[in-house]
Amino acid sequence: MKKILIIGSGGAGKSTLARELGTILGLEVIHLDAWYWNPGWVETPKAEWQSIVQDLTLRESWIMDGNYGGTLDVRLSVADTVIFLDFPRILCLARIIKRRFMYAGQSRPDMGSECPERLNWEFIKYVWSYPINRRPEIIKKLSQLTPNQQVIILCKPTEVRNFLQKVSHY
Repeated sequence: MKKILIIGSGGAGKSTLARELGTILGLEVIHLDAWYWNPGWVETPKAEWQSIVQDLTLRESWIMDGNYGGTLDVRLSVADTVIFLDFPRILCLARIIKRRFMYAGQSRPDMGSECPERLNWEFIKYVWSYPINRRPEIIKKLSQLTPNQQVIILCKPTEVRNFLQKVSHY
């Protein structure tokens, strides 16, 4: 595992898993949110974003977390391992609400600077509809990966803990 991509709904725990796995494996962790969001929640222009992601994927090894559907194919094409956190939407929703209060008025460690934690109706709808609107396409893309690409689908927090424990014993 040298290029690990972690995907899943908002609130699934992608960034937390990336940090923990990075510590265990000694790999650089790339939080896409920190690269995408500029101060004040300003988005990176699309062409520039494509270029940034392309450059990031060229690094020798990494753990990369984030969704960003417009660059998913590029990231999938170079990842040797893809971890899909396929968690229930009610859990993800509870986690984004909890996160809003945990980081009230401040930026999360995996977020761009000067992007204080926020929660809006658009993001709530995104998380709630993720299993219907996003999941089917992700499952399809994962089924099309090459045999030398490992796909790990984790569906509950206990599976994540068991996975991390297993990896730490390699």
